Amino acid sequence: MTPYHHQIDRLLGIMARLRDPVSGCEWDREQDFATIAPYTIEEAYEVADAIAREDMVDLRGELGDLLLQVVFHARMAEELGHFAFGDVAAAISDKLESRHPHIFGEETSGDAQTERWEKLKAKERANKGETSAVDGVAISLPALMRAEKLQKRAARVGFDWPDPSGAAEKVTEEMAELAEAGEADRLEEAGDLLFAAVNLVRLNGIAPEDALRAANAKFERRFRSMEAFAARDGLDFAALSLDEQEAYWQAVKRSERAETA
Repeated sequence: MTPYHHQIDRLLGIMARLRDPVSGCEWDREQDFATIAPYTIEEAYEVADAIAREDMVDLRGELGDLLLQVVFHARMAEELGHFAFGDVAAAISDKLESRHPHIFGEETSGDAQTERWEKLKAKERANKGETSAVDGVAISLPALMRAEKLQKRAARVGFDWPDPSGAAEKVTEEMAELAEAGEADRLEEAGDLLFAAVNLVRLNGIAPEDALRAANAKFERRFRSMEAFAARDGLDFAALSLDEQEAYWQAVKRSERAETA
């Protein structure tokens, strides 16, 4: 494997050259934190995609793209006199050591690690002046993931359904409210329904993001199969009636059941 110290120094040097105010790349020089942030989010998703596809070659490349985002942000901060890449690495190293006292400190037991971890994170939030249980949940997170995190934060202080049945009743309630809502209230009621659905899924021990990702993949697979079945029959799927399309949907489901039987 390539010596990483040399390659990190090389990467930092490349970024410094790209950002050079005189001889650097025009596009790279023009960027700031706000313009680079969307790329950072995109690259994190591409890492997750490579992991889902179990493509290690692609994962290596995507991790490099994500590392570039860290280096880019750190370089811009260094130019403004705030911090440098080394400070970023030091900060996460300090955090990891402080959060694992049974590994790096005097504690010898890993018992109740989750409880200790939460206490340490709570202390860190308090040091930042965060007083609410829901402080620090990033606004830029995807809405589904942020809903789950907000609910988990509320649950830490006891604000949670005792079991999934209460959450299920809430979903039913929100469905009725959406059906009855006027035009001005439909957005709010739709959000309430989705938020309640996240709660129900979470209380069943399932990560909502994972569940919806799996549902998306299943729908995409079945839809492509419907199109293929119709093409096999010499038909344009888009030109079919809804009943005819539904018949292909059922045919695809039967085909899947036969394959797994």
